Amino acid sequence: MGLFPKTIDFFEIFDKAALNLTKCASTLVSLMENIDQLEVKSKKIYELEQEGDTLTHEVMKKLNKTFLTPIDREDLHALAAMLDDVLDLIWGAVDRMTVYKITETTPEAILLSKNLLETAQVIHKAIGKLNKKNYSHMQDYCIEINRLENTVDRIFRDGLGKLFEDFTDPMLIIKWKDVYQHLEDASDKCEDVANILESIALKHA
Repeated sequence: MGLFPKTIDFFEIFDKAALNLTKCASTLVSLMENIDQLEVKSKKIYELEQEGDTLTHEVMKKLNKTFLTPIDREDLHALAAMLDDVLDLIWGAVDRMTVYKITETTPEAILLSKNLLETAQVIHKAIGKLNKKNYSHMQDYCIEINRLENTVDRIFRDGLGKLFEDFTDPMLIIKWKDVYQHLEDASDKCEDVANILESIALKHA
């Protein structure tokens, strides 16, 4: 039996990871729209970030135990790491909001969060196509992720400008700039996820 080990379903783990990311982004939107629930929502996001860490470690552990993988092990490793990075950055944004004791939200924070949620949903769909080896449709989702990242870039830029228009307290400007930056960085990492998925599609199409 040792000569024929059970096949490890990496795609199932990645599906769980993408779903977990979607839940995290959804909670982020809820937090931004209901800032009075910051403590409760931040705890939930931390739990989801920890779940993401567990799934990432599961991928890494199984990669070390598996000789044959469905796609290049470097791609599996990179995909797991990038999904984990997105979660880390979302948690970083929320953690700073807690530390900074932010009590009011901004329209741009809500927009950034909603775009991240939409991106996470597309990533989940793309990974579903990866499992089915439907590479042409997966590439379509990657294009959509890139479009959403460009949208986040514009919201981030405009949001920075509005901070100086709407706030007179320089410390509050610095706090929100830090939060915005983490959300924009999370979007950049989503684009990195798309680039990995597109590379996989090109290799196997």
